[in-house]
Amino acid sequence: MKFDLAGAIRTIPDYPKPGIMFRDVTTLMGDARAFRTTIDLMVQPFAGVRIDKVAGIEARGFIIGGAIAHQLSIGFVPIRKKGKLPFKTIQQSYDLEYGTDTVEIHEDAVKPGENVLIVDDLIATGGTCEAGIKLIERVGAKVIGCSFIVDLPELGGRKRIEAMGQSVLTLIDFEGH
Repeated sequence: MKFDLAGAIRTIPDYPKPGIMFRDVTTLMGDARAFRTTIDLMVQPFAGVRIDKVAGIEARGFIIGGAIAHQLSIGFVPIRKKGKLPFKTIQQSYDLEYGTDTVEIHEDAVKPGENVLIVDDLIATGGTCEAGIKLIERVGAKVIGCSFIVDLPELGGRKRIEAMGQSVLTLIDFEGH
């Protein structure tokens, strides 16, 4: 029996601004069966692949990444917005529609040669994921894939990340943004 993951995601029209259809995965996370199915589907394609760490993008990527890391019995690395981590960090800026933003990881969170899976709830333009990939690669580790629950294909994030030579796994496509 196939489970309807898309049906477990709440859509909120005109949030955070008019014309945006916000895909709220917190309803999926609140449904034990949907959340377990999601984590299983995000892990299964990497069976037999050596993964040393899961890196989750702030903030919902922490929840998903923590669950995946637990299931794989490996470490978790938070990719956080600038100024949120307490130890020495490395930073990577990326472009937004109007301006730039910066994410960072602890400088010792990932070691050279480690294989890292990057996860988040949703891929839109791909800017944050691209910055995360660059951070992981700067420390000498290898990104072995990027995994998301939702893809908004209209915004081009998947293509952007695939153009970097990365594989992208998504479970659900939603039209619009």
